[in-house]
Amino acid sequence: MHNIKSYFSKNDVVLWSTSVTLIITSFCIFDKENYLTLCASLIGVTSLIFNAKGNPFGQLFMIVFSLLYGIISYTFSYYGEMITYLGMTMPMAIFALISWLRNPFNGNKAEVKVNSITKKETIFMWLITIFITMIFYFILAYFHTANIVPSTLSVTTSFLAVYLTFRRSPYFAIAYAANDIILIVLWLLASLYDVRYISVVVCFTAFLANDIYGYISWQKMKMRQTKITH
Repeated sequence: MHNIKSYFSKNDVVLWSTSVTLIITSFCIFDKENYLTLCASLIGVTSLIFNAKGNPFGQLFMIVFSLLYGIISYTFSYYGEMITYLGMTMPMAIFALISWLRNPFNGNKAEVKVNSITKKETIFMWLITIFITMIFYFILAYFHTANIVPSTLSVTTSFLAVYLTFRRSPYFAIAYAANDIILIVLWLLASLYDVRYISVVVCFTAFLANDIYGYISWQKMKMRQTKITH
């Protein structure tokens, strides 16, 4: 417990505690039944605070969250979200976990070594993202996915996020933040039919704050690592 207290900063604790409080409160007000949604939200926000520290545990939690979120998406016919998280985010989180474990900073397994991608790789990333987005659009159309435009955009931002996470780039948090905004819109639309989904909206709002915080943390981590290695 002493090591845990010293590992997380005051900002980490405040952000995580606030996120958890908002998620539980919204669940008690708007849902009260879908404990799977509550469980997924708490696991997801916990994964983000570990990700902000560059800790591989964040990817382990993300694997579990992806599985649960895929099930939740199925309940509202958001097949795009279900396919994206079960068929792309979860497998990529597994690869990211392996990548993070294999690239610790200075032998510290609790902190991944921050990486930078080249311009050529950036071009490759965008080309493959466009290709995957096009494929998923037709898949989602075939399954008559609800709100297909934001669902397709969610695929785009999700792939960028998981790719950058695998490559250990600080910009993965920006991609996830963009994905959070799209998901907030998606679940706001869902809440028009079922008020219980407001709790999911609150969940991704908390995720947005955590991803922005994660990006700032990774930039600081990158600067610190650069100073140490040079």
